[in-house]
Amino acid sequence: MQRRTIFDAVRRMLGRGFRRAEVAALDRAIDAALGDAKGNALAQPSAIGPDGIALIKRFEGCARRRGDGMVEAYSDPGTGGDPWTIGWGATGAGIGPGTVWTQAQCDERLARDLERFAADVARAIGGAPTSQHAFDALASFHYNTGALARSTLLRCHLAGEFADAAKEFARWKHAGGRVMAGLVRRRAAEAKLYLAGR
Repeated sequence: MQRRTIFDAVRRMLGRGFRRAEVAALDRAIDAALGDAKGNALAQPSAIGPDGIALIKRFEGCARRRGDGMVEAYSDPGTGGDPWTIGWGATGAGIGPGTVWTQAQCDERLARDLERFAADVARAIGGAPTSQHAFDALASFHYNTGALARSTLLRCHLAGEFADAAKEFARWKHAGGRVMAGLVRRRAAEAKLYLAGR
C-alpha cells in the first residue's frame, strides 16, 4: 500500500494540506494498523544500523593510508582546500595539511561522529515513522552534507512523501560548484537504501 495514496485521499477529504502534527499522527495510525511485513509494530530507530555504516564507510573510505599504516589528511576534492578531511570523513578543528592519525583514531572518531549524526537525525525526524533503512540513508546524507535540517528532503519525509523524498537525494551532487561523480553515486545509493523495504 502506498502511503501517498492515503495521504492524498485524506487531504482531499479535508480540503487542505496537513499540519506537521497531523502528518505524524496519520503516519503513526498507518504504522499501527499495518506494522511491518511480519505484522509487528514499527519501532523508531535512533542509531545508524549496519547498512548505513557500510554505506558511509564505502563512500568516505579511510583514504590516504601511508606505507607506515598511518592515515593522513587530504583536501576537499571539490575545493582543493577546506574542509580538510581525515579517516572516515572527519573534518573540523585540528584537521588540516600534515594531520596524521592512527587507524584506531580514525575508527574512534567515526564512532563518535555516528552517534552525533544519529542524534541529529532522530531530532530532525521527531516522531515521524521512519524505517531503519530510511534512517540510515538520512544519516549518511547528513554525515556527508550536514544539511538535513534545512533540506526539502526532510520536509518530504516528514510529510510522508517518500518517493519525492528519495528524488531529493540527487539534488545534492555538487562540491565547489561542480557536479562530483562520487556524490552522484553516493546520492543514488542513499536513495536506494531510503526506499528499501517500501
